[in-house]
Amino acid sequence: MALLGSTTFKLLSATSAMATAGLLSLTATAATAGSADADHDGMPNRWEASHGLNPHRANAGGDKDHDGLRNIAEYHQGTDPADEDTDNDGDDDGDEVHDGTASTDPEDADTDDDGVKDGDEDADHDGVDNEDEHDATESCVADDDDSDGDHVANEDENDHGTKAHDADSDDDGTPDGDETDDQGTQYEDEDDQGQDDCASADQGEDDDDQGDDDQGDGGDNAAAWYVVR
Repeated sequence: MALLGSTTFKLLSATSAMATAGLLSLTATAATAGSADADHDGMPNRWEASHGLNPHRANAGGDKDHDGLRNIAEYHQGTDPADEDTDNDGDDDGDEVHDGTASTDPEDADTDDDGVKDGDEDADHDGVDNEDEHDATESCVADDDDSDGDHVANEDENDHGTKAHDADSDDDGTPDGDETDDQGTQYEDEDDQGQDDCASADQGEDDDDQGDDDQGDGGDNAAAWYVVR
């Protein structure tokens, strides 16, 4: 019985050792897979695939979301290369990283925890919100998204108390862009007055623009659209 007990003990010990070795092997394989970089562009396959990038094509220098931050920088910053404003604070990821201030963090919507989103802060105290600093100079393709198609840029929705993913936030039958502020200005025209002539939210807005909206459907563009149709 003592021999049997000893043999059984050795068998169990060997089995346990094999199981442990197998587990360690699987763990090592998983870790290798997670850090593998097939195209050698500095970004792991798994991370690229999960963010809509091609892990078999070197694209570290690309900027999928046009936020001014290259894909490789998005990886190192921990931001989303497919979302120009990862933390949804109104300030594009690229602007937050490159603004040179510690008051904005692309992964924290309210970096200083003062109850005001980073995009609505004025880091350089020039009277212009962080989110609007580059509206007049950035390329149209890099301008801000309008997820719900209400002609109000995502970055500006919170300024009016509306929702970026709901075209009629208060369900009153009037699109958010057609709602007006205390001065009677429609929300969709707010950026036009701020010299944002190519905001994606302006595309297709109606012809009651009160600002210099070069990309809207007002004026000549509206007439041209009518003739073509």
